[in-house]
Amino acid sequence: LLTADRHVLNLVVLESAARAPGGDVVECDVVRGPANELLRHLRDLGVDRQGAIAIEDVGLLFSHRAERLEADEPILLAHAPFWASVEAGIRAGGTYQLSFYLLLVIAGLIGAVGIMTNSQILIVAAMVVGPEYGAITSIALGLERGNRRRVGQGVRALMLGFPLAIAVSYGFAALARGADLQSRAFQAGLRPVSNLIDTPNAFSLVVAVLAGIVGIVSLTEARSSALLGVFISVTTIPAASDVAVSLAFSEWHEAWGSLLQLLLNVVVLVVVGVLALRAQRRAWGRVIRRVGGGAPGGRSRRGRG
Repeated sequence: LLTADRHVLNLVVLESAARAPGGDVVECDVVRGPANELLRHLRDLGVDRQGAIAIEDVGLLFSHRAERLEADEPILLAHAPFWASVEAGIRAGGTYQLSFYLLLVIAGLIGAVGIMTNSQILIVAAMVVGPEYGAITSIALGLERGNRRRVGQGVRALMLGFPLAIAVSYGFAALARGADLQSRAFQAGLRPVSNLIDTPNAFSLVVAVLAGIVGIVSLTEARSSALLGVFISVTTIPAASDVAVSLAFSEWHEAWGSLLQLLLNVVVLVVVGVLALRAQRRAWGRVIRRVGGGAPGGRSRRGRG
């Protein structure tokens, strides 16, 4: 299979090198795009059941053969997403250890300070610190792949994490109010940051949809700067913080508006994430089949990306 595939480079076979389980060790370099189909064939052969398949991203490779191959290949094929790596990254973001809830609470507290001091910089900081987007994309992947367990874990993490962040932030905001630590402008009713958060509208929906698309594209194509932009454009953690602050200051209407903002953003991000993942798979699958790079030897062949 490997020797017949023109997209495989530097094939090495170490006979009887493995001990547990016993067998050969096979190593090779593969062009990213066609690696999707090659991995599927390896799993069809049962390599992952009888042994293991370890995948490592090569950041830099000096090879005249690789340069010639890249020059001869369509640019889209060479840079197509490697879906196993994409899904592994999303699954890594969907792990809910103690640090997930700790970061969510800390982000909520930073957001609460930003609201009470009318500081947009602190609101941005809270968005960056919050880990909730990892759970949202994990839920989207679970829905797209039909993995109920992953969906359930993500939903439970958000249903526990956000109320926890709101409760702790509420306690902090109540203490701040009791100690009269809020800014004079906030006390006087000048609350531009809070007003922006607790008034969901059509623009909130538009931004959530666009951010959902950008988030999935940045994950599939490893564009970290674009992903950071998603973190600081979607009102999830700030909405949770504003729920807490509004409750602490007995602003019931604002608390309700912030809760709607939070639910709107989470639901839209999940739905758009599912649709964007599905669209990305289909689009790249068509590209790979069209350029004829999906199967060993360069033959076009249908299969999952």
